[in-house]
Amino acid sequence: MNIFQIYMSFLNHPQAAGNKPFIGSSNLFNLLRGRSMSYRFKVPLDRVGVLIGKKGETLRLLQKRCNARIEVDSESGEVVLYDDDAPDPYLTFRMRDVLRAVGRGFSPEHALKLLEDDMYYEEFDIRDFTGRSKKRIIQVRSRVIGSGGKTRRLIEELTDCMISIKGNTVALIGDIEGMKVASKAVTMILNGSEHSSVYSYMEKKRRDLKVARWGF
Repeated sequence: MNIFQIYMSFLNHPQAAGNKPFIGSSNLFNLLRGRSMSYRFKVPLDRVGVLIGKKGETLRLLQKRCNARIEVDSESGEVVLYDDDAPDPYLTFRMRDVLRAVGRGFSPEHALKLLEDDMYYEEFDIRDFTGRSKKRIIQVRSRVIGSGGKTRRLIEELTDCMISIKGNTVALIGDIEGMKVASKAVTMILNGSEHSSVYSYMEKKRRDLKVARWGF
């Protein structure tokens, strides 16, 4: 479960947080306190070089930003994020999403935005909607991209979120308000909704996003 999913879970089930709003790093820090924050996962081999960077520069930057140890196996693509000496488990937890975002196609610069308090990450596995059929995966992935990249572009423009489509996954980075809309739009497409319905939904929500962000 990533931070965006935890956030939405608490919004949908406020009794889990004692009916208190779950906003900001302090509440999440309390949730994570005392838990092991060591993570092990794999990234595609063609993203290992991006994650490590020229002469290891990117990896060193990532370790410095989260004050935690990161190991990357260039042969298997396995990434291990340790919290042995990490002073901030919340930051370590967010760095996991940064690393996963780089693995799913985002640049390190864009992925590092996830260290900001109001930025979130969500990842969809297309196979959860299509099964293992390679033909169906390709078809549905193409629908998320859209003709000439139109659908991907509109999702980014109408929600101010960033989207990356790579292999079997669709990944999003954005603020909480934009992510709610972008996540719903992607889910609609993956479930087979017509593009026109998805575009209409995002257009209707565009005004709500403006009010939520700017108050007018």
